[in-house]
Amino acid sequence: MYYPRSLVKFISFGFFLVSVPLIFALVELNTALNELAEQSRDSVFHSVTVSRLSRQFLEQATTLERLARQYTILEDRAVLNDYVRMRDVLADTQMQLTLLVSEDENEHLQNAMEEEAQLFLVLQKYPGNRESVAQIVNGYRDFVTYAQAVQQVAYTMAITSVDQLQETADAGRKKWQMLLWPALGVAILLAASLTFLIARPVRQIDLAIRQLGAAEFSKEIEVQGPSDLRYLGQRLDWLRARLQTLEEQQTKFLRNLSHELKTPLTAIREGNELLRDGIGGNLNDEQREILYIVRENTLSLQRMIEDLLQYHQSRVTEPSVLLPVDLGDIVHHVVREHRLAAWTRLISFEEKLLPLLVTGNAKKITTVIDNLVSNAIKYSPRLGKIQISMRVDKECARLEIADEGPGIPESERKRVFESFFQGNPPTENRIKGSGLGLTIAREYVLAHGGRIAAKSRSDGRRGARLVLWLPFWTSTLPLIDDSRQRTTIQPKNGS
Repeated sequence: MYYPRSLVKFISFGFFLVSVPLIFALVELNTALNELAEQSRDSVFHSVTVSRLSRQFLEQATTLERLARQYTILEDRAVLNDYVRMRDVLADTQMQLTLLVSEDENEHLQNAMEEEAQLFLVLQKYPGNRESVAQIVNGYRDFVTYAQAVQQVAYTMAITSVDQLQETADAGRKKWQMLLWPALGVAILLAASLTFLIARPVRQIDLAIRQLGAAEFSKEIEVQGPSDLRYLGQRLDWLRARLQTLEEQQTKFLRNLSHELKTPLTAIREGNELLRDGIGGNLNDEQREILYIVRENTLSLQRMIEDLLQYHQSRVTEPSVLLPVDLGDIVHHVVREHRLAAWTRLISFEEKLLPLLVTGNAKKITTVIDNLVSNAIKYSPRLGKIQISMRVDKECARLEIADEGPGIPESERKRVFESFFQGNPPTENRIKGSGLGLTIAREYVLAHGGRIAAKSRSDGRRGARLVLWLPFWTSTLPLIDDSRQRTTIQPKNGS
């Protein structure tokens, strides 16, 4: 498909192409309006002129009748002369009307003028023929009737002209409507087509950006459209290739780093264990304390390395497999795995679990719960209690883990999920973590369509409370098996 060289030129061309049918329709409308206006002007002028002349013709005919009556009574030559002058005026009016009316309407004028000519001959012989008075009176009455008929014809012409204008306006309106809808339809069709052609490369760019954001670097990026957008697609593909190279280098670096670190770390741990077992000789209390510190630091370093590798894997935000997962079973399993670590510090668990099915990847959800529980153990004091509860919250399973540690200040409750952020150190001089546990948990939770938040304890006591929401396997509330339910929790709103 052909595209102009520039997106701006393509949009300009599209606007011009869409406006062509509308411009054509407007030109046609303007032409029709001009024709209607010109026709209206001519028609009005013609009607007014005909109406004025017909009125003058009737007035002049009435004047002739009056002068004829006066002459029959007075027999004054001056009255007859006035009559002759008025006849000339009437003839001139008749000539003007003849040019403006049709042949049928001219018939009334001719009848009137012929009647007047015959009466004028009789009027000229009147002094010697007084018996013709009745003929003159009746004749001029008929003459005036013809003149009135002429005026009626003029009125009819005016009405006909108005009707013709109305018909012309109606025809123009119908023509405009018949022209407008096809023009509008063509304009809409062109606009939709051009919008699709313009939106297509933009949508391809959007998909390419989403692809890069999802760390999918294997698929090449190709954008079709104007040359400037194709160039942008080529730069995005260059960025994809560059990111793919960097990702491979980063993965290789982390793999080599973990191997290089684990090898001497393993040797240090084995040497430390041999010294603790007395292979190198008996140890005093100070030496055992030093070995204990070395052992704790090597374990902490090993955990940091594992967290770093796990955080790198969590950068892929979409779970690999989405299946129904029993959140209660996972929590119970994670707590059982941590009971030994908790028992060494006399920390107890209070579990209120429900067999709720959520949508997700069991391995990643286990990692999330493991990070939350281990964090709670790390910050709990000796003889502390960790409370774990579950309940239904709308269309999500809600899990809460609360400890009795120092708690999380309100200013740090959002930052605790940032990479490598570490708040106050744990109690009893325990080794600080890597600052990646909660970050990894948040990445996995967001990838499952859930959310996680740090809050204060709802009972007002000292300690931290981490709340986790995960969507159910279906959109409806799951069935709860009473035989497996350890503690009944009624669903309710609130924090």
